Parts: sequence; structure tokens; C-alpha cells
Amino acid sequence: MPVITTIDDLKRLHERRVPRMFYDYAESGSWTEQTFRENTSDFDQIRLRQRVAVDMSGRTTKTQMIGQDVAMPVALAPVGLTGMQHADGEIKAARAAEAFGVPFTLSTMSINSIEDVAEATTKPFWFQLYTMRDEDYVARLIQRAKDAKCSALVITLDLQILGQRHKDLKNGLSAPPKLTAKTIANLATKWSWGIEMLGAKRRTFGNIVGHVKDVDDTANLGAWTAEQFDPTLDWGKIAKLKEQWDGKVILKGILDAEDAKMALKVGADAIIVSNHGGRQLDGAISSIRALPSILDAVGDQVEVHLDSGIRSGQDVLKAMAMGAKGTYIGRAFIYGLGAMGQKGVTTALEVIHKELDLTMALCGETSVEALGKHNLLIPKDFEGEWQD
Repeated sequence: MPVITTIDDLKRLHERRVPRMFYDYAESGSWTEQTFRENTSDFDQIRLRQRVAVDMSGRTTKTQMIGQDVAMPVALAPVGLTGMQHADGEIKAARAAEAFGVPFTLSTMSINSIEDVAEATTKPFWFQLYTMRDEDYVARLIQRAKDAKCSALVITLDLQILGQRHKDLKNGLSAPPKLTAKTIANLATKWSWGIEMLGAKRRTFGNIVGHVKDVDDTANLGAWTAEQFDPTLDWGKIAKLKEQWDGKVILKGILDAEDAKMALKVGADAIIVSNHGGRQLDGAISSIRALPSILDAVGDQVEVHLDSGIRSGQDVLKAMAMGAKGTYIGRAFIYGLGAMGQKGVTTALEVIHKELDLTMALCGETSVEALGKHNLLIPKDFEGEWQD
């Protein structure tokens, strides 16, 4: 077993172990992938201020996200098809998050169902909702999340229509994978993945199959899903969903200050500055570059979190010092899951936590809640000067 010191170490193991279509599903963006790349490269433009002769003892990375105690300001983001990266992937990721003390968010498009994850864990997790045309299905899905004692509803706003991801189309992405000559050849080299998948609880979308009339196989599922994302989603519908949930609501996919103001009006408990990991609107700005204007727009009236581009503890520190109250990792934990299952997710969290803790100390801080722009050197043109 190689020594794991960075998230990139897990990424390399993930690529070797997981079938190409599922690795590519995680490691891709839409169209040219410009936004996908800049989500990470824009973090590199921000520098850290080193401080010395400061008492570094008694450090803590503990804080809260939407009133929930967390071991560090990092939640596991909702990622579709997680159970295709590793057998029972959602269950294993949720268990790792629970043991570490950070939130886990289950995707609507998960392989393991809400009930599967609830049965396998002991603490409430968060549930991410895609709004669908089938309002009866959405209402039942929300009720299922309530019945499972989910402690927050994360409503994704930036997937009313599906962005085109070239790799998924070329790979013929499906769950389970269709057995073409190309996929069979690739699967033959991923025998350990295949053996584990034979014993998996599920191999298709657990929140959908069996819960929608006439959707009982992959062919029906594909047709149903293709037409279900709701292009009519608006702020009125979001307000109704919030009322229907009657609990903590986090709105994911905010990238513009005006949308942040609207999220404030509908009473969101938190918003997630996110461009869907660069998987929707290619050419949009990175999440970290969008963060300052959104914070300027809403101040401390709503909790502002950041998703898209986090690959290290230093990235977490930079986002928090810029003013975010929490961050999310998607690909970073997926690399770990694909590489080593539950142990790999734990390893990813340990890597990020160690980087966050050590960097915080070398910046002269002993608490993540004390972080601020005084810890950073930010380029004068970082937010960009755009013509009106």
C-alpha cells in the first residue's frame, strides 16, 4: 500500500481501480472544462500570510455548520452514482463522515437509497433534492427524507437542464454499465471492483427504482430521468419546497449576488456558492472567485458555504478566511472511496484535516473561527473587472 499524503495520491489509486466511465464521470466538467479547471487553479492565486512567534498550542478546527457541530468546516457533497465508485459507496461514505464528525449529503441520484443509508448509520445526514416534473414523486421523496430523520434538505438549483459532459456521452455512462465490447474490455481490468460490486446492496438508482410507476429497469429509468429535471423551477417553487420540508434548508448552486439575495428572501438557512463542480455552465467563474461578491451581497444574514474546487486543507482555509462558514468536498472524497472504500474516505478527511490544522498554525491562528482576510494575500484583480 503506497503512503497517502495528498488527495492526488488517492486520485491516482481511484483511476487505477474504478471502471473508466465512472472515473470519467467524477473527473470531468461540461464542454471545454474551463470552469472545471479554474475551480482549482483560482485557489492557487491566493497566497497565505505566514506568522511566527505565536502560541500554536490548543488548536481546534471544530466549528458549526447550520447549527450542527462539526470536527472541521467540511461536509461531504452530494455526488450521484457514488455507489458505482465502490460497492455500497453511499453507505461507506456516510459511515466515514459520521465517524469523523462531518456532515454527509446523500444525492437524489444515489445508488443506495435514503432508507439504506439511514439503516446503516446512527446520526442524521443531509439529503440533496433535485426538483422533478413529477410533483407526487418529489413530495414522497421529501417525506422519505423526513421519515429517515434527515437533518437538512439541500436543494440543488443549477440543474434544471443537464449540462453536456462529453466523456459521459462517449463512455455511454449508465448504472449498472451496459455490457458493450468497450466496457467489457475495461471491466476485465477492474476485477476487484467487479467482485465487490457482485455483493453490493444495489447497482442502480435506489431512490427512484421501485418508487416510480413503471420504472423497474435501466431502460425505463433512463427515459424517465431524461425528461424529469424541472426547467420551470423558480423562486416560488423553491419557497413551496421549503415550506413542505419545514426544517433546515440549504440552497446549492448560487454563483451570482442577485441570486444570493433571492435565496435570502425565501428564507434559506444557508447557501452554497457552487457551479456544480464545473459540470453545468462551462465558462462560468470559479466558486472561490464568486465568493466575495456574494458575501458582500448578503453579509451575515445567511450562512454562506462554498463548493467546487476544494482539494486540500489549504483550500478549506482560504475559503474560510475569505468569509465562508463551511465548505464541501465531492471529488476529494470520491477519489478516496474509489481507491479504498470507507477507509479511503476516512483517509481523504484525515489528509484535509491535517493540512487545515498545520496551515492554520503556520498562519498564526488556533481556531478556524478566527480566520479572516488578514491571513491571506489576495491579488487586486482576483474578482475580475468585467465590463457592464
